[in-house]
Amino acid sequence: MENKEKVNIEARAILRFIRVAPRKARLVVDLIRGKMVNEALAILDFSPKYVSPLLKKVLNSAVSNAMKIAENKNSKIDLDKLFIKSVNVDEGPMLKRYMPRAMGRATLIRKRTSHIKIVLGEVSRSS
Repeated sequence: MENKEKVNIEARAILRFIRVAPRKARLVVDLIRGKMVNEALAILDFSPKYVSPLLKKVLNSAVSNAMKIAENKNSKIDLDKLFIKSVNVDEGPMLKRYMPRAMGRATLIRKRTSHIKIVLGEVSRSS
C-alpha cells in the first residue's frame, strides 16, 4: 500500500546572536527570498558579503530539518521542490562600547547583532 497523500512540509532554522548588523544582512537575504533552495545556495556561494556563509549554514540546517520531518512522517521529500517560504532578519541585543573623543568626551558605539529565521516550504504541483 503506497502513501499517496500530499504532505505539506514546513521546516525552519534559526541563527541567533550573529554579529552582523541587520541592515547589512537584509541586503543578502533579499537576494534569496522566494527562490528554490538549489538556486539560493548558488547565489550565496558567489556573494562576497560577510553574512553569506552564515546564511548558507542556516539554509543547510533548514534543509536537514525538512529531511528529518519527512522521515518522521514516513514520506519522501524531493529536494528540488523545496523553496524558501520566508526569511526574516530581526535585531538582536546591541553591544554598547565607548570610544574616547576630543575634549574629554566619550561617544557610544553600538555593535549590532541579528537573528535570522528561515522557513522552507515544498512546491506542490498538481498533476
